Amino acid sequence: MARVRAVPGSPYFITEDGAPWTPIGHNDAITWPDLAPLFRRRDLAAVERHLLELRAHGVTVIRLMLEYCHGEHRYLERPVGRFVPAMVRLWDDLFRLLERVGLRVLLTPYDTFFMWIRWQRHPYARANGGPCAGRDTWLTCPETRRAIKQRLAFASERWGSSPALFAWDVWNEIHPAHGGDDPAAIAPFIDDVSSWLRTHERERLGYANLQTVSIFGPELIRYPALVEPIFRHPSLDFANTHLYEHGTIDDPRDTVTPALAAARLMRDAVIAAGPARPVFDSEHGPIHRFKDRKQTLPSAFDDEYFRHIQWAHLASGGAGGGMRWPNRHPHVLTRGMRVAQRALADFLPLIDWNAFRPRNLSAELRCADRGVAAVGCGDERQALAWLVRTDAIDAEGTLAPRHDANATMLHVRGLADGAYDVVCYDTRVGTIVTRTRVQSTDGELVAAVGPVRSDLAVAVRGAA
Repeated sequence: MARVRAVPGSPYFITEDGAPWTPIGHNDAITWPDLAPLFRRRDLAAVERHLLELRAHGVTVIRLMLEYCHGEHRYLERPVGRFVPAMVRLWDDLFRLLERVGLRVLLTPYDTFFMWIRWQRHPYARANGGPCAGRDTWLTCPETRRAIKQRLAFASERWGSSPALFAWDVWNEIHPAHGGDDPAAIAPFIDDVSSWLRTHERERLGYANLQTVSIFGPELIRYPALVEPIFRHPSLDFANTHLYEHGTIDDPRDTVTPALAAARLMRDAVIAAGPARPVFDSEHGPIHRFKDRKQTLPSAFDDEYFRHIQWAHLASGGAGGGMRWPNRHPHVLTRGMRVAQRALADFLPLIDWNAFRPRNLSAELRCADRGVAAVGCGDERQALAWLVRTDAIDAEGTLAPRHDANATMLHVRGLADGAYDVVCYDTRVGTIVTRTRVQSTDGELVAAVGPVRSDLAVAVRGAA
């Protein structure tokens, strides 16, 4: 199992043995149903079966928090500096299983959401013998900074050499509130902790694992200055945002509007990160509907909502399809979402990711069918598009296939003149619909893609 690296000058990932690697996965937690049997080794075989099931559906990575503290029995340290033996063994077991199965983890050291909500109980609180006077000084308190580095050092020395570690999400949903409501506190925190961790790993491992810092996406609108440290900080290897746009993604009324919102947000993110840095969404989902309105989306609706966002994310230039936060009861993805992940994985070989250097093309793509929206990205030799109907939403908010849809044409600008293989792909069942060879002339390729009855993915690649 080879370690994952960022490709110099590319917005995608590669393994050390030269294979393209795409993050396909979701968020899980050590207390949620699929991983809960790890604790005190209640049923390691069940967890291994779960991980094998993920791999069989094309999943390559899961995102986890070292400490998920919505209760009192999963603290990694208690007191500060004493790493709880049962939790250390849990993570030893999980890394061993991940390596055996061939999956990776995007690992973040703190569950800052429940840490914030339940601060009065957390071991880091000064009232409990910890170093920190208040949650509004997490990023700025020198003693807390030392505790953060101590946790990262322990985790790196214990699990940092595992090829199952994809990357560190150094701080989950970093926020000005963690530093006295001062956006200026964020860049110095990243400067210090990220650089320190990189140096620490290079001294002990001979290399440094990939790093990112995630953010609750709407905060980028409230604090535009955060775009620079989140998307372009020189100490970070890739950019991560959490797509929880209010009224579309966080509380969906249909399955198309949230996907087009994700496409717009990812377009902005990949532009902000620049052409040489991977960017992807490491959390999204109907959080307002689930957490605040106490509603779980119907499975059929949620499966389509999930699938549409996944393809909008990839086609916009994001690495992979984004990472769903389940926001379901129970907190697991549905069978239909697993099928959607498998379909995405099966599509990936149609693009040469190691050579792909795209820019977002959504504003330049054109579909002759006016009832179809087009999202895409491309460079001079390849392009990727996702086409979705906007005029066929039924009373339940899902797409009613337009069986009367006419065959249509997709116009792609920016490709070098020459011959291209165009593959149309049914995202619902994960099968190729058509393969054609088309000429690009005067910088424009016009491809017949057949009728778009609901949605369709299109891969365009220079003919060999």
